[in-house]
Amino acid sequence: MSPREAIGRPGIVGRRRLRLPARAWWLRIGSVLVVLVVWQLTAPLVNPLFLRPPSAVVSAFVELSRDGTLPRAIFESLRNFLFGFAIALAAGLALGIAAARWRSFEHLTDPWVAALYSLPSVALVPFLSLWLGVGNAPKVAAIALFAVFPVLVNTQQGVRLVDPELLEVARSFCSSERRLWLHVLIPGALPMIFAGIRLAIPRALVGMIVAEFLISFGNGLGSLIIVYQNVFRVDRMFVPVIVVAVMGVIFIGAVQWLERRVAPWAHREQ
Repeated sequence: MSPREAIGRPGIVGRRRLRLPARAWWLRIGSVLVVLVVWQLTAPLVNPLFLRPPSAVVSAFVELSRDGTLPRAIFESLRNFLFGFAIALAAGLALGIAAARWRSFEHLTDPWVAALYSLPSVALVPFLSLWLGVGNAPKVAAIALFAVFPVLVNTQQGVRLVDPELLEVARSFCSSERRLWLHVLIPGALPMIFAGIRLAIPRALVGMIVAEFLISFGNGLGSLIIVYQNVFRVDRMFVPVIVVAVMGVIFIGAVQWLERRVAPWAHREQ
């Protein structure tokens, strides 16, 4: 059937669109199952001090959940993550929009953004501990530091890359500055902004774990990794690692879902 005939029969196109997501989900689930099977079969061939099978990790997950260790760690790490990411999101959006709007502000901040973005953020974590102490404040600051720059840079570029013809049309209708931003610039930059948020989520999770490694000993997921590393409980070490990976998948999926609702025009071609 030709593309023109398919367009003329919307029912067929709709069914194709429904089948494609199902196929994608099966491919994703299949890839996970293949890795788990290979892991389960190869783990007995390795020294148990270095690798344990998925069945042992599941048992460790159940044990840590029953005694409350894992829920407490998830709560502490997730709380710091949400606070730090909220700060990064607010700061990145504000600074990115300001840099795109005022050239003087861009020239003022560009050397610092380029230097700090190029510098490995982990090198600044000890300074945060020195300046803010050993509580949750430096951990929140570390998460914000890791996550702010993708949001900032993508927001700035997104505003800059808005179609100039749209701006000319808006100005020709004597649109005010506020309406120009609300109805043209911000909506046009949303795909890039959401891309920056998706890039910031893994960096924020890395910052969360690194902060718990370096700043202070607590009850978070990163602390669990260190604790069970010291006693060679590899099965329990895998539990917080997998939890962090699942958190990343959930948060990125939530952002993609929100993007489809807020900026559906970015997915029309797909």
